[in-house]
Amino acid sequence: MELAPSHNPKDIEEKIYNYWLKLGYFNPDKQPDKEKRLKKGVFSITMPPPNITGELHMGHALNATISDILIRKKMMEGFLTVYVPGTDHAGIATQNVVEKNLKKQGISRFDLGREKFIEKVWEWVEKYKNIILTQIKKLGVAADWSRKRFTLDKNYEKAVNYAFKYYFEKGLIYKGKRVVNWCKRCKTSLSDLELEYEKEFSYLWYIKYPVKDSKEYIVVATSRPETMLGDEAVAVHPKDERYKNLSGKKVVLPLVKKEIPIIRDNLVDKSFGTGVVKVTPAHSLVDYKISLKHKLPLTQVINEEGQICPPAPEKYIGLNVQDARILIIEDLKKQGFLEKEEPYEHNIPVCYRCGTKVEFVPSNQWFLKMDELAKKALEAIKKEDVKIIPNLYKRLAINWLKNIQDWCISRQIWWGHKIPIEECACGFFYAEKPTNKVCKKCGKERVPSEDVLDTWFSSALWPFAVFGWPKRTKDLKTFYPTSLIVTAQEILYLWIVRMIFSGLEFIGKVPFYKVLISQTVVTKDGKRMSKSLGTGVNPLDFVEKYGADATRFGIAFKISKSKELRFDETAIITGKKFCNKIWNSVKFVLFQIERCGLKEVEFNSQRFYELSKEDKAMIKKFIRLKKNVEENIENFEIGKATRDLYEFYWHYFCDKYIEYSKKVIEKNKEKQIKNLLYIIIESLKMLHPIMPHITEELYRNLPLKNKKKSIIFEKW
Repeated sequence: MELAPSHNPKDIEEKIYNYWLKLGYFNPDKQPDKEKRLKKGVFSITMPPPNITGELHMGHALNATISDILIRKKMMEGFLTVYVPGTDHAGIATQNVVEKNLKKQGISRFDLGREKFIEKVWEWVEKYKNIILTQIKKLGVAADWSRKRFTLDKNYEKAVNYAFKYYFEKGLIYKGKRVVNWCKRCKTSLSDLELEYEKEFSYLWYIKYPVKDSKEYIVVATSRPETMLGDEAVAVHPKDERYKNLSGKKVVLPLVKKEIPIIRDNLVDKSFGTGVVKVTPAHSLVDYKISLKHKLPLTQVINEEGQICPPAPEKYIGLNVQDARILIIEDLKKQGFLEKEEPYEHNIPVCYRCGTKVEFVPSNQWFLKMDELAKKALEAIKKEDVKIIPNLYKRLAINWLKNIQDWCISRQIWWGHKIPIEECACGFFYAEKPTNKVCKKCGKERVPSEDVLDTWFSSALWPFAVFGWPKRTKDLKTFYPTSLIVTAQEILYLWIVRMIFSGLEFIGKVPFYKVLISQTVVTKDGKRMSKSLGTGVNPLDFVEKYGADATRFGIAFKISKSKELRFDETAIITGKKFCNKIWNSVKFVLFQIERCGLKEVEFNSQRFYELSKEDKAMIKKFIRLKKNVEENIENFEIGKATRDLYEFYWHYFCDKYIEYSKKVIEKNKEKQIKNLLYIIIESLKMLHPIMPHITEELYRNLPLKNKKKSIIFEKW
């Protein structure tokens, strides 16, 4: 082979990646010396499955780069490795995309009906589900694509049904009426973790609530006057001396003219407004908690369409929330109940998929009891059977588990894993497939549930379902528990903690030994990266412009211990220049080999000739570098390892040692060439996990007698 005059990623990266795929190097079944590797140990990672609706963003690129650096290093260390890729069916997101496409044709899912709509979704999925994985491939990741999984594959669906049946028969799944986060656009419940928050510039309205049988009144401050139609109490803090004389009294609810009690509760914030809050159990999660303690009724006055409903006063019924608010404020003013209003800025919850303002409404939903499951996860995290890195997130996970609530696992959409339950007059029955049978007990038809499971219910099974569970497969035995998972901080509760208790419950082992929480990628100004805000960037644009290796280098170069990775293109440009520097340094050595008439070099990776003080200084610095790189990668300080390699190779090896070699090479050609080769080969090996394509291409062009088929299998 002959090295091209200059480095051009378009000439080598796709070619090199296809070479690896053709020879199956990422498949553990095809890795050389498999049995020897198995004895050395197993290193397995599962890729956090991106949504099939998604496109590659910098968060994906960061995750894939970190995971790939770690898996490639372990391959070179002689471990049997597997990096399992896959995609998530993304219930709400996928349904929204397909519904939007149908809307352009003037069709709704209700026009089609459930069965035909699901057919349309599958058509969309078959067309688009592999797009994001194809984009991830462009980064050169060493994933075993033969083991690719999808959370709605038939085998995966069996795992989900098995898990549901297990929980149901154990008595951990139940149906109950609770106040939930409700998206009126998606027409489904959402978990607290599926909400996003937006700033709302509104008002705080101060409303007079007359004390019964008195000329006094107390003032309640609220940002949601429309919910007062469902008030069941007003509350003050037990230690608030301002209102100690109100114990046992009642107020008359304005506009509704209903008597409601004054109660005391620790959840009241004394510093908010007047220190008196209205309690609307049906339309506030905090108020719902208060109502359970004080046994208050659950009076719903806002329905799932976001409209005022009975038993609210008739004049407001049918109005949407915003229109009702305007009319209620007008009526409060007219009747003398509005004391004042003042500007108020606060965060409001919106649906994480469509951005619609969330309502809090009572709803019959399926729940998974969390007490028993949370204890298992809590113990595993505390004992560090699962080590969460950085330690900050360990503390957050523990705190969340200590205050965990039962998990609402049902969603009122059509796309997803249908809840395998049938209902009749005498109760609920597990049914993996609808039976449409008459119940033997009550004689009435058993009706299948129309709800689907929360997407996170199925993805909680990911680390073992990808290996064929519930069957006890060879893959499950070999690769579970996985070694590590790399993920983003925002899904610590949504996904990581749920995988931990799922693995412990179903397999009896933690799903992974380590959790690495990566930084959040933001703009160089610290702004959130968002396509809709115009602040997002597409990593594929950088791959096209500078190459995958330069892009990976730029990402790795910026990794640090801070919570945010402030990204800019400069680091990738540095990566591109570094590729050129490495390329040219190898070309220089190849030229020297050719000039000396050597066709192949008998290379000893353990031998460096200390011919001068410059050689001694070089090897001393290089040994220190190797030790630091090893320690830093093992400690997940990938940015530091990358920066050290860059600094050494460019500024010490190229700028100093190669320049020195040019002056002395005639004195002892062969040994000086071998010294240069030694540094280059050992450097390429350390750089390979970060910049895999260029290091493979250069390695394959080195005229060595004892060369491996790929640098992937060189000894780390």
